[in-house]
Amino acid sequence: RSGEAGAASLAEAQAAAAAAAPVVEVVVDGPTVYGGLCKTCHDAGVAGAPIPGSEDWAARVAERGVDGVIQTAINGLNAMPPRGGDPSLTDEQVQAAVEFMLEQ
Repeated sequence: RSGEAGAASLAEAQAAAAAAAPVVEVVVDGPTVYGGLCKTCHDAGVAGAPIPGSEDWAARVAERGVDGVIQTAINGLNAMPPRGGDPSLTDEQVQAAVEFMLEQ
């Protein structure tokens, strides 16, 4: 098909595909993200990962600021891979995990 008939057919197919696609809810919950990934290194200080609530953690926050720490978590630094090694995490999920860590 071509022209208007082709465009209409394509639009119908796209609408059907969108309707059939599963809706994936992204959970933006700092404790869940931290508990499922971040704690593996940050609870034990693996490879220099700052332990939440420690003097090292406070120094890093003071040095980089909260936004800087969030960007470091998103982009990675030294032994820490971007997004803690889970590329499926959104910026919002990483931010929520960092904010949770700040509360500790």
